[in-house]
Amino acid sequence: MALKFESSVKHIPASQERVYNKLSNLDNLQPIRERLAEVKNQLDGKIEDLTFDNDSLTIKVQGINLTLRIVEREPMKCIKFEGDKTPIPLNLWIQILPVTEEEAKIKVTIGADVNMFMKAMVSKPLQEGAEKLADMLTKIPY
Repeated sequence: MALKFESSVKHIPASQERVYNKLSNLDNLQPIRERLAEVKNQLDGKIEDLTFDNDSLTIKVQGINLTLRIVEREPMKCIKFEGDKTPIPLNLWIQILPVTEEEAKIKVTIGADVNMFMKAMVSKPLQEGAEKLADMLTKIPY
């Protein structure tokens, strides 16, 4: 059963191009990793570690490593990720749209392929994950 979880639309005080350029190369997220120690307490210990390179991001959540790889970049508009050896088939995409020359809006969508039994277990965490990721993306300096 294919499920889709969408964040609310978030505004970022930066141009669509700056947001895309920052997020399409995951090496640009080094400041987030440096701040992870500061925010771990706010996340109730859910995120234990974060590693990344240009095309992939691995998050250690409650002892489980989740790796997302960029599988498609649509310049200025969208970055698509796919789960790599994740417990359930998973994909994620970040949509970026212009509002003005110096403001963009984003939305995070998570797709998961689960059975009916798993749906009850994963729906709430994945919806919260989409929303928290979108919130986190608004806090990055672009």
